[in-house]
Amino acid sequence: MTTRRAVGTLILLGALIAGAWFLLSRPRDSTPGHAGTTTTVRALVGTMRSDPPTFNRFVSSTFQTHLVSFLTQAPLVRINPVKQELEPWLADRWTRSDDGLRYRLHLREGVTFSDGHPFTADDVVFSFRAAYDAATKSPLGDSIRVGQSPLTVTAAGPSEVDIAFPRPSGPGLRLLDAIPIYPKHLLEASLDAGRFRDAWATTTPPAQMAGLGPFVLESYQPGERLVFVRNRHYWRTDDSGQPLPRLDRLTLEVVPSQDAELLRLRAGQVDMIQSEVRAEDYQPVKADADLGRLKLTEVGTALDTYWLWLNLVPDAHDQRPWLRTEAFRHAISRAIDRQQFIQTVYLGAAVPGWGPVSPANRNWYETAVAVPAYDPAQARALLAGLGLRDRNGDGLLDDDKGQTVRFNVLVARGLTAGEKGVAVLKESLAKIGVGVDVSAVDLGALQTRFGTGDYDAIYNRFEATDTDPAGNMDLWLSSGGFHVWNPGQSQPATDWERQIDELMARQASTLDITERRHLFSQAQQLLAAHEPLIVFAFPRVFVAVGARVGSVLPSVQRPQLLWSPDTLSVTAVH
Repeated sequence: MTTRRAVGTLILLGALIAGAWFLLSRPRDSTPGHAGTTTTVRALVGTMRSDPPTFNRFVSSTFQTHLVSFLTQAPLVRINPVKQELEPWLADRWTRSDDGLRYRLHLREGVTFSDGHPFTADDVVFSFRAAYDAATKSPLGDSIRVGQSPLTVTAAGPSEVDIAFPRPSGPGLRLLDAIPIYPKHLLEASLDAGRFRDAWATTTPPAQMAGLGPFVLESYQPGERLVFVRNRHYWRTDDSGQPLPRLDRLTLEVVPSQDAELLRLRAGQVDMIQSEVRAEDYQPVKADADLGRLKLTEVGTALDTYWLWLNLVPDAHDQRPWLRTEAFRHAISRAIDRQQFIQTVYLGAAVPGWGPVSPANRNWYETAVAVPAYDPAQARALLAGLGLRDRNGDGLLDDDKGQTVRFNVLVARGLTAGEKGVAVLKESLAKIGVGVDVSAVDLGALQTRFGTGDYDAIYNRFEATDTDPAGNMDLWLSSGGFHVWNPGQSQPATDWERQIDELMARQASTLDITERRHLFSQAQQLLAAHEPLIVFAFPRVFVAVGARVGSVLPSVQRPQLLWSPDTLSVTAVH
């Protein structure tokens, strides 16, 4: 106990020293004005855990690129993650045909891109063309299809767009939330030349990019920070008619370590962190909140969590074919005591899970699927059925070739829940004779290895883009780029994946909500039966911000705060 108190004292002392240094050295939130006066600069500082691989949302599903898009771009319509309701955005109103197949969207008048160029229906048509372009291979393209068919998007005039669905669509215009509208005048040449994947790389000068979002990127220093400034041409106002955004500057510091991130928040060096407060940080953050140094909010149970998946691409494990078997996945799932996992990883602040849909998603979560029971005896029996047994008495199983049964798991370095979770996995599987080697790598390296297929297994967290399953078709469809265990299949590799494809296509193309839920229930049951994704728990979400952050509207979905960046404000601290 004495050692723990000493370490805690040193950490707190370090935070206080860092905070004092920061307050003395940081620039004041003001800029020189006329005749010696100063003009207040409304600025906040946040964090992100790694650099974005690209600024082009059309070619990357990573959280970092997604976050940049939230700040700098805008869709036609938006799904409010707090209300889970569809809201007008760049399109201020629309009409629908009686058969539900055609929509006419009216675009807001007088809207311009951040470079001053007018926004028109041509930009909308261009953006959908980019999403569907074969050379671009955009992961967004899967999200705006009904079945395998794209939408037909045409300009009905400078400020009107017609969108035709190939068949009835249950989510309807909710699909459009996935697509930011990009400037045709800046990007058409790269799309025509087949180079759209390379457009807006992180080496692109910020002045060569433009958007319809509340901020523009002013500067980017890899490994250090991204600085965003107010978009002077932004089109939104608040309820009192005042122009948005309320901030003049937003800086995102790249802080890979959650420990360092928390120290900066508590020391006042940053105003917000990338995501929720970890379970082990709740008590010190709560103490700071009680003293008025921070604001702490419990938002609810997370809609997304960490998944474990094995690489099921054919020929990925020619020397270890048991790695691709269903029985091996079931054995892993049943070797984990989920209640103990929750206590160890989340200190009890979580609920058990079995698949990618959270129990918090009350409209779509399948209650008929039971969370896999902790049953190490059954896990051993499943492995024995694969011919795996301890042939040399070293405590680890071997296959019929004498190879030790072990595999490597990639996890993002510095993310505590991921590192703790995979540690529990390693310890639990050792008890049934399966060896696990853990490789903690930078998040960018993990994403690269996933993209190239250079891995055995990955334990990582991905954000739900919509509670409606039709908004996540790229995960469920075998052809989807985010069908993580075996992405982009030309034909379903298994019969159960083919069945899920059919069920998902049907649920996405019916207007009857009861029938949609029935079809998605069947799809979830199939996924649970074959377990290509193994989920252990969904954490409860707590969000903390600095005391001077105002107009906070936290969501359980990431980004919990920056989903509505134009309404954030700076308040006086007394």
